[in-house]
Amino acid sequence: MGRGKIEIKKIENVNSRQVTFSKRRAGLLKKAKELAILCDAEVGVIVFSSTGKLYEFASTRMEQILARYNTNPESSKLITMENKTENEPQPQADALKSEIAKLQLVQRQMTGKELGGLNFQELQHLEHQLHEGILAVKDRKEQVLLEQLEKSKLQEQKVVLENEALREQVEEYRLRLYRENGQLGRKNSGVCSSTVCDCRSEKDGNSDTSLRLGLSVDICHKRKKPKTESTSNDSETLMVLE
Repeated sequence: MGRGKIEIKKIENVNSRQVTFSKRRAGLLKKAKELAILCDAEVGVIVFSSTGKLYEFASTRMEQILARYNTNPESSKLITMENKTENEPQPQADALKSEIAKLQLVQRQMTGKELGGLNFQELQHLEHQLHEGILAVKDRKEQVLLEQLEKSKLQEQKVVLENEALREQVEEYRLRLYRENGQLGRKNSGVCSSTVCDCRSEKDGNSDTSLRLGLSVDICHKRKKPKTESTSNDSETLMVLE
């Protein structure tokens, strides 16, 4: 398949433009060299890139080619022809300039300036345009306000959700602290009960002695009872003697 036609216009992409310049410059210099060799012609090519870099090719010496070009009478005719074509007014450019001037005049009239040359109908038409423009601006302003309100509502909902999440985290942290404090309280109560029992056991000397002697409490009571009986008998004998 053949290559498609490329539209000849300025390439907007800088990278693509640089690649195309490098390829076409190499091709141009190659064609100039081939033309000089095949046709025994004196060829000189000067190329400046968009960055101002110079590229040149000369079949002999560039100074010699330029001197021959400057002394040639046909080159001066070519320069004058190019200047004439540049200075000639172009109808398309004139049409564009007149259109720009009209638009600038309309813009000034829309701001209330240069209204002296307008008749009643033109002024009424201008007023109608301004009224429609004001309505369009108001509609756009209301739309912008509604969009801002929607954004603020969404932000408010987001903040509310974040607050709820923070509250849940705080409640979980409080429950965790409460549970940890409850466990510590139980441990402390167990330690206190054990110390109270130890104190009671220290105060109760009989139980300690009985435990140390390996005797039960009942045996101790049995041993103590005869002492009470003897004391009672002694008291009875004393009363009889009296």
